This record gives sequence, C-alpha cells and structure tokens, in this order.
Amino acid sequence: MNKLLVASLLLGFATAAVAEDPGDLAKKIINEPGDPHVDGAKASLRDDPAVQGGKALRVQVAKKGANPWDAMIGGPVNKPIKAGDKLILAFWARLEKGENGATTTLPYNAVQLASAPYSTVISGSNDIGPDWKMYQVTGKSDRDYGSGQVKVTIQLATAKQTVDFGPIMLFDMGQ
Repeated sequence: MNKLLVASLLLGFATAAVAEDPGDLAKKIINEPGDPHVDGAKASLRDDPAVQGGKALRVQVAKKGANPWDAMIGGPVNKPIKAGDKLILAFWARLEKGENGATTTLPYNAVQLASAPYSTVISGSNDIGPDWKMYQVTGKSDRDYGSGQVKVTIQLATAKQTVDFGPIMLFDMGQ
C-alpha cells in the first residue's frame, strides 16, 4: 500500500482517535494493512467507495466453526514491541450478510503470539452491523516482543456470514 493511500486512510483515524499528523501516525503502524491473511474462509477484493481507501476485502465464512478461530483474518507484526507500549488495533468492518439476517459479534480481535501457546497480548470484542465503522481495541504490551513474534487476529467462525474489511492497522504508540 503506498504512503499516500496510508496517509489518507489515517486521516479519519487521526482526527477521531489521536490528535497527530497522519504522516507521523503512519510511521507507528507495525503491521501491513494492505496485506491481510485470511484462513478458513473465502476472500475477494472489491471496490467500495463507502470505506476509507475505496477497497474492501470481502470474507465469506461458509459455516459456523467448531471454534471461533476456524476462520480468521489478520497478519504478522513485522516490528518489535517494547513492554509497556500502548497498542491500538484499528480496523474498518461491516457485516454484508449475517446468518438469517442477524448482526454478528467478532469475539476476538487481538494481538497474540504468532505460535503456540498463542497467548493474548491485547484483545476485545466488537458487535458489527451493516454500516461501515472503524473499531478499536487498545491495551499495553506485557513484555518485549521481537519482529514476527506476534500477529493480528480477528476471529470470524462464529456464524455463516459475509464480513467486509477495510484497512486493518496495528499502531504502536510507544510509552
């Protein structure tokens, strides 16, 4: 994702959440917002002028999983994190189609270890509906983590559903 697009994506986040220059805020992204990984579901990129950046990743979950993590979206965190750093997981999402018309809960939107035991660094849940909205999960890092030791994870296998995602960004705001 080019730097101009990232800056435009951050403009709404910066004015809504943090009073910072979007260019400075872009330097605090520690994952790759333009390259999410999808496991256990079908995904396709589509144009959607209603979401920041104009592109959405449509994720179709075929059925409720035995576990919420049977379908998920996320990706690696490619920069180190220090103990006590404030982390903000921010993502755009909307429910395109819920099972039997229901809204949905994304129960686990998190930063976690990238390998067993998959311990949680920060997490939260969010209820999503048919309108685009930016969601946030915040917390502090419990210890130092090296590049690639943690990942972003949003679990989706709570129902047969179609969820659209815009940018998924993890910010390290420092101490």
